[in-house]
Amino acid sequence: MRHKLLVSPDQTVRIKDLAQLVGPEEIVEQIGGIIIHKITIQDKTIVIIDLMKVLKTIRNRFPEVDIQPIGSSQTIVEVQYGKNSITGVYFIIVWMLLFIGAALAIMNFHEDVSMQEVHQKIYYLVTGHENAYPLLLQIPYSLGLGFGMVLFFNHIFKKRFNEEPSPLEVEMFNYQQDLDQYVILNENKENEKKAHDD
Repeated sequence: MRHKLLVSPDQTVRIKDLAQLVGPEEIVEQIGGIIIHKITIQDKTIVIIDLMKVLKTIRNRFPEVDIQPIGSSQTIVEVQYGKNSITGVYFIIVWMLLFIGAALAIMNFHEDVSMQEVHQKIYYLVTGHENAYPLLLQIPYSLGLGFGMVLFFNHIFKKRFNEEPSPLEVEMFNYQQDLDQYVILNENKENEKKAHDD
């Protein structure tokens, strides 16, 4: 079974969409074409299709076929109702909020650790002269801070520096895994409740 499947509204979900099938070609084609679910408005945005439902459907059509499932026992079917286009004004507003928020966070951190005084002391230790604005240290530090963030996130616009995922991408992946696990558990609880009520 595949972990996740993206579908459009009113799409018919077949076994070949949900799972990788291995076996004699003619049987694989017949099994792959079996319809498991038809997406409707009642499905909202997420449908969980369980392996047991798939196995029962195959058994009803092909009782003599030997089936050996491998991998996960559910597939998350996510219904995409059309992409929301982000307008230029909305993008600029969000970008400005993030930029100002990040700048304030950095400035507050520097104020908390007395970065100005640290630079003044380092400048005095290196040169032997006191300077209230040691730009010789502050400018390279500021450039290095920006360059370090670019390296940390491993992106500059759409260009990547290497194939290694950035910490942000790893965290987003972990969040998505946790979200998928929650959806599967929550959906199973709802299905059990419906079956108990019936």
